[in-house]
Amino acid sequence: MKVLLQQVVINDPRSAFHGSTKDILIADGKLLRIDNAIEMADVRTINDDGAVVSPGWVDPFSHFNDPGTEHKETLESGAAAAAAGGFTTVFVIPNTKPAIDTKSSVEYISAKSIHLPVSVLPIGAVTRNTEGKELAEMYDMRASGAIAFSDGIRPVQSAGLLVKALQYVKAFDGVIIQVPDDTSLAPHGLIHEGIISTRLGLPGKPMMAEELVVARDIKLARYADSHIHFTGISSPKSIEYVRRAKEGGLKVSCSVTPYHLFFCDEDLVNYDTNLKVNPPLRSRNDMLALREAVMNGWVDCIATHHQPHDYDAKVLEFEYAKFGMIGLESAFAAVHSVLPHLSSEQLAYLFSINARRIFGIADAIIEEGSPAELTIYKPDESFKFDKVMIHSKCHNSPFIGQDLRGKIIGVVSGIKTSFTHSK
Repeated sequence: MKVLLQQVVINDPRSAFHGSTKDILIADGKLLRIDNAIEMADVRTINDDGAVVSPGWVDPFSHFNDPGTEHKETLESGAAAAAAGGFTTVFVIPNTKPAIDTKSSVEYISAKSIHLPVSVLPIGAVTRNTEGKELAEMYDMRASGAIAFSDGIRPVQSAGLLVKALQYVKAFDGVIIQVPDDTSLAPHGLIHEGIISTRLGLPGKPMMAEELVVARDIKLARYADSHIHFTGISSPKSIEYVRRAKEGGLKVSCSVTPYHLFFCDEDLVNYDTNLKVNPPLRSRNDMLALREAVMNGWVDCIATHHQPHDYDAKVLEFEYAKFGMIGLESAFAAVHSVLPHLSSEQLAYLFSINARRIFGIADAIIEEGSPAELTIYKPDESFKFDKVMIHSKCHNSPFIGQDLRGKIIGVVSGIKTSFTHSK
């Protein structure tokens, strides 16, 4: 099927068409033609005033729970949520049952993903069963299609094991993704350690638990001359460590979540379990410093940390609720709402270009003849995020009921298209 995008603003800083309003004809998974006006019959036409088209967005950290806990999410429902959120590529973490820690488990994800509306790329486990005891067969997983390596929501604690992993993946220019958290510090911590945790009577988790791991792992990456990517950064000091490492020429990068930019620990006064996340929401000043870091270009990309949980895992006492929230459908609007002054170029780098560069994904420049990998959105459209907008199997989102800005029209991923909001 041919698709004609009419009068869309092209947002791709590397394209000769950047900033211009054009028609784009898509056929057979390619950008066939880009022109001022294209007339063609027998074509699906998308015409929405104020629409912008960007290189397809990438989410480098999501949990699709398949195999093992498909009552929370499946590859199919997760891919639908990703498309609704404007993502054409999603990395799925290996914390499944069984874990994605072998060649066959990587091939299982790849095979099931062929017919999905977006590209779902498996992250291979660093250690067997993500237990942090012995290295998994990363070379075999890479050969079978693993995009990167991580123990996901169970970050590697052993410095000796992590440095071996960094040395191992260097042979094929692999990347280790680490959620920075020293689990031995305040292992029972539920929220950020500070005034709010004291007032609510909840065990706190200090930012030091994150900062120690960031500082340590940067040293390990320097020693191994390998690439580490920190995701879910919540501490301004961590951002400073990463920035200094980059200035020193190290292969270090980082991503932040939309919820760390949107919420702070003050939002927990009603014990909303949907806001129970790890790393936890920090203080208001920390949140504002993270926003400034994004504006200054010190953050490489946005990672949703989409973690679906069923009703029984979230609707109970705060102490017993699971960590994590869903975030694919609300990611762009959340970021755009709190950082309205981000330029279109910055958005393109944060949501697409940087992640493609860091993880070696095929580029998606908006030029004639290029592969069709596009996100179409309306940055200026305001709306109230509603439960009916959620395509995930779970609804553990604190964004429900929030007034947001920036609506997704649809995505094009090769020969596959998904339009959720179009005229």
